[in-house]
Amino acid sequence: MKTYDPSMHTAEHILNQTMVRMFQCNRSFSNHLEHKKSKCDYIFSRPLTSEEECLIREKVNSIIARQLPVTKEMISREEAVQGYNLTNLPADAGNSLQIVKIGDYDACPCIGEHVENTSEIGLFVIISSSFENNVLRIRFKLNRP
Repeated sequence: MKTYDPSMHTAEHILNQTMVRMFQCNRSFSNHLEHKKSKCDYIFSRPLTSEEECLIREKVNSIIARQLPVTKEMISREEAVQGYNLTNLPADAGNSLQIVKIGDYDACPCIGEHVENTSEIGLFVIISSSFENNVLRIRFKLNRP
C-alpha cells in the first residue's frame, strides 16, 4: 500500500507558505502526509472561519495552477541557518542541506521527495480544520485527474 506521495508533500510546502503569507504564522510544526489524506498542525490563536478555509484553498490551487517548477539546491548548513528555519530537519541531516524551491513562491530545507512541477499535484481540497490548545489542524486531500 502506497502511503508516501511526492504530490502531497509538495502541496504541503505550498500550504505552509500560504499560511505564512496569509497569517504571519510559522510553517507547520507537525504533519502527517499520506496518499489519500494529510494533515498539518500550526501554532495558532483561533479556529479558521469558513471564508478563510476557502481563501486558503483558492490560494493553494492558484499556485498549483501556475505550473511552477520544483527544484532542489544543495547549500551548506552554515548558509542555510542564515536564511531558513532548520528546526524541522532531522538532527542527522548533515552539513550539506537540500533546499526545495517551488518557483518563486516557496523555498525551504527538506529531505523528502517532491514532484518536478506543480502541474503534477492535482486539486487541493481542505477536508476540515479544527482548533484546540493553540493548535490549528488542517486536514486536506488532493483530487487528481
